[in-house]
Amino acid sequence: MASATLKKNYRCSQSLQQFYSGGPFVVSSDGSFIACACSESIKIVDSSNASTKFTIEAESGTITALALSPNDKLLFSAGHSRQIKVWDLDTFKCLRSWKGHDGPVMGMACHGSGGLLATSGADRKVLVWDVDGGFCTHYFKGHKGVVTSIMFHPDVNKSLLFSGSDDTTVRVWDLLAKKCAAVLEKHFSAVSSMAVSEDGWTLLSAGRDKVVNLWDLHDYRCKSTIPTYEVLEAVCIVYSGSQFASSLGAFLQQSGKKKSRSTGIYFITAGERGIVRIWTSEGAVCLYEQKSSDVTVSSAEDEDSTRGFTSAVMLPLDQGLLCVTADQQFLFYSPAEHLEEKWSLKLTKRLVGFNDEIVDMKFLDEEEQYLAVATNLEQVRVYDLSSMSCSYVLSGHTDTILCLDTSISSNGRRLILTGSKDNSVRLWESESRCCIGLGIGHMGAVGAVAFSKKCRDFFVSGSSDRTIKVWNFDGLSDDIEEPISLKAKAVVAAHDKDINSLAVAPNDSLVCSGSQDRTACVWRLPELVLVVKFTGHKRGIWCVEFSPVDQCVITASGDKTVKIWAIADGSCLKTFEGHTSSVLRASFLTRGTQFVSCGADGLVKLWTIKTNECISTYDQHEDKVWALAVGKKTEMLATGGSDAVINLWHDSTAAEKEEAFRKEEEGVLRGQELENALLDAEYTKAIQIALELRRPRKLFELFSELFRKRETGDHIDKALHALGKEEFLLLFEYIREWNTKPKLCHVAQSVLFRAFNILPPTEIIEIKGISELLEGLIPYSQRHFSRIDRLIRSTFLLDYTLIRMSVIEPTTQDDLKTKSLLHSEKNMEDNAEEDQKQVSEEQKPKASGKKRKSHKSGDHSRLHKKVKDSSTHANTAAVPLQA
Repeated sequence: MASATLKKNYRCSQSLQQFYSGGPFVVSSDGSFIACACSESIKIVDSSNASTKFTIEAESGTITALALSPNDKLLFSAGHSRQIKVWDLDTFKCLRSWKGHDGPVMGMACHGSGGLLATSGADRKVLVWDVDGGFCTHYFKGHKGVVTSIMFHPDVNKSLLFSGSDDTTVRVWDLLAKKCAAVLEKHFSAVSSMAVSEDGWTLLSAGRDKVVNLWDLHDYRCKSTIPTYEVLEAVCIVYSGSQFASSLGAFLQQSGKKKSRSTGIYFITAGERGIVRIWTSEGAVCLYEQKSSDVTVSSAEDEDSTRGFTSAVMLPLDQGLLCVTADQQFLFYSPAEHLEEKWSLKLTKRLVGFNDEIVDMKFLDEEEQYLAVATNLEQVRVYDLSSMSCSYVLSGHTDTILCLDTSISSNGRRLILTGSKDNSVRLWESESRCCIGLGIGHMGAVGAVAFSKKCRDFFVSGSSDRTIKVWNFDGLSDDIEEPISLKAKAVVAAHDKDINSLAVAPNDSLVCSGSQDRTACVWRLPELVLVVKFTGHKRGIWCVEFSPVDQCVITASGDKTVKIWAIADGSCLKTFEGHTSSVLRASFLTRGTQFVSCGADGLVKLWTIKTNECISTYDQHEDKVWALAVGKKTEMLATGGSDAVINLWHDSTAAEKEEAFRKEEEGVLRGQELENALLDAEYTKAIQIALELRRPRKLFELFSELFRKRETGDHIDKALHALGKEEFLLLFEYIREWNTKPKLCHVAQSVLFRAFNILPPTEIIEIKGISELLEGLIPYSQRHFSRIDRLIRSTFLLDYTLIRMSVIEPTTQDDLKTKSLLHSEKNMEDNAEEDQKQVSEEQKPKASGKKRKSHKSGDHSRLHKKVKDSSTHANTAAVPLQA
C-alpha cells in the first residue's frame, strides 16, 4: 500500500455562524438576501446558503426596526439609542442619521417611491421623514399605546399610511391632508400585522385577539371578522397569478370547492401554534391547515413564552413563503407539486439563525454531504452542507443532547445515535427521520456513545453514573411507529468519575473509555473485561480514539496535552504539548500518521506524529471548540464550539503546492523578462517587474545604475509615473529600509526627491498605509541631514588649517570687491603692476635680511606675498607711501 501524503495545511472553506438573534428582518426586492438584526449589528445574509455577506456595526444598541428602499440601495435601521440611520448597501457606510422619537423605534416602512420613510415608536408617535433631506414631513399623534406596526399603501398613488398599536386600534393617516382619516376599532388586543388586498380597497388586520378583520377602505367600515382561534403574528395576501394562487385554485377547481363567481381574497396566517393556514374571505373558510408544525421548541421554555411563528412574509418573484420562528429559524415554504390527493405545503429550506453552543457533531455519510449537529437543545439538526441549510430536525429527547455518533448499517441505512441528559440513548434512522430504538437504563446523563466499526450491529454508551453499557440493535426495522426498547448486553462500572468519551476499535474487539478521573481504560468486547489502564494525565480525559493502523490509543486531556499510548503494555509512547488550555478533541488523520486536535483555547492544531511537530495552527473560533468531525473519504474537517460557529475545513495541501509551483514558474519567467529589460535598457519595465517580483536588492541596483548615468532624471520620472498606488506603497517601504543604512541612503533620498516631485502631497496622503512609512522615513532623514551638515562644517576646519599653513589663500569680501574693480579698470591695474615690480625690487634685500634673522617672519612674508598677489588694488595704494 502506498504511503499517504502528509497534510500540510487546511483552509476554512465555509462557515455557519449566528446571523439572527430575533427581532426585525427585511427581505430584498429580488429575494437574494435578507437583512437581519443580530444583537447590536446588522447581518446581510445570502438567502441561498445562509452565508453572511457583510456585517454592519450599527452602534445603536439592540436593533429594533429595519427597512429597505424599493431598489435595495438603502437600508434604514433604528435601535434602542433612538438613532435612525441610513446605510448605503454599495459601500456599507452610514449616509446620515438623526433622532426623532422619544422612545425606541418599533416599526419602520419605506414608501414605494423611495422618497419617504415612516417610523413608529414606543412614544405613541407616527413620523414620516424625507429620505434625502432627513427632515420630518409629517407628525401624527393619536395612539394611546405603543405603535407596533406601520405600512404605506402599496399603491404609490394613494397617499395613505396605516399604523397598528397595542391600544387595539388601527389608524389610517392621510398624507396629503396631514390628518387621521379613520380610526378602526374592532380588535380587543394588540394589532400585530396588516396587509392590503390586491385591488387596494381592503385592509386586513390581524391581532393577538385571534381574529382577522377585513376593512373597506372606501368608507372604513369592517366588512367581516374571521376567527382563527390562534394568537396571530402575521397575515399575508396571496396574490393572483402567483404559484400559491394558481396551485391552490387548480386544486380547488379539481375538487369542486371553487365556484366560478368566487371573488374572495386569499390570505395566509401564522402565529403561536407554528402552523401555516390559508383562508378565503368568502365565507371565512380555512382552505388549508398544516397537519403538524415544523417549529421545534425547547421543552425548557416556559408555558407562557412565545412559541411558533413570530413573523411571515410572501417572498418576491414568486419564491414562496418565508416564516420566522421563535427560536430564530427561517422556514421557506412552497406548494407541493403533486396535488392528486390533497393540496399541501412543502418545506424547501430551513436556515438556522442561531445554533447556541455546539456540543458534538459527526458526518452522516461517506460523501460528507450531511452533518449531524448536537447543540445545547433537545434536538439533532442535520445540515445539508451544499446549501448550509438545516435539512431536518430529530426531536424526541426531553433534555439536552450531549453526544452523538453516526454509522451506516449492514443493510445500507444511515443511523444516528444520541445520548442525552435525560439518561437515555436513542437510535435514529435518517431516511424515515424517526427514532427506531430507545435505550433506558443509565442512572445519569449519557455523555459518550460510539457505534461498532466492523459488524455495525451494536453500540456502547458511557454515563455520569460511571458505567459502560453495550447495546445490541441487530434486526431492528425502520417500519415502526414507536421506538423499540433496547436491552443492554453487558455493563461494567468502569471509572471513579464521569465518562467523557468512548471509542470502539476498528475490528470491534476492544472499546476504550476516557474519564474525568484522569485515566483511560481499554475493555475487551463484548463482555467488557479490562485489558489495560492508561495513567499519566494530570487532569480529566476529554477524548479517546483508536489508531486506524497501529495498536495504540490517542487521548486528549484537560492538562493541555495529547498522549499516544501502547495497548500492549499501557506505556505512553508520545506526548504532544502546544495548546494553552484543555484539549477537548483529538482525531487521527492520514492513516494514523497525523492527528488534529482542538481545545478550550479556541485553536485547531494539525500534528505529525513521527516528528512530534505541530504543522499548522488555526484560530477561527472565539471560544471553546467542543466538537470535531473528520470525514471518512476526503478527511474534511468540521469544528464547532461555544461561539455557535461551525467551520468546514478542506485539505489545501495539493492546491497550495500547485499554486507555489505555478508562482515559482511564473517568477522564473518574470525574472527572465527583468534581465531582458535590463539588457535592452528598458528601465521603466525593469522597475515595474522588480516591484512585482518583490526584489528590493535588484530595484536598488537599478536605481543606483540610473543615478550613475547622465540625464537620469527622465528615466526615473518615466519609471515612477508608470507606478500605481500599491506599487508606490511598496516602493516607499523599500525606501524606508534603504534609508536606515548610511551606504544606501543616498539612493533612497534621490528616489524620494523624484517621487515627491511627481506625486503631490494630497495624493501621497491618500495611499493607504503611507503614514506609517513616512513616520519611519522622517527620523532617519533628519539624522542623515544632520550628519551631512556636520560634515560640511568640519570641512571648514581643514580650510582654516590650510590657510594657517599658507597652503591656500583666504577668500574675503574685500577680495571679491577688488576683483570687480580689476575687471572695470584695466589701465589702472597695468600701472599698478609696474610700480609694484619696482617696489619689490627695492625691498628684496630687506626681506632676505629679515629671513636670515628670524624663521618666524617667514610666515608673515609668505602671507604678505599672497595678499599682494590677490589684492593688487590695496598694494597700489601702498606704493606711494613707501616711495
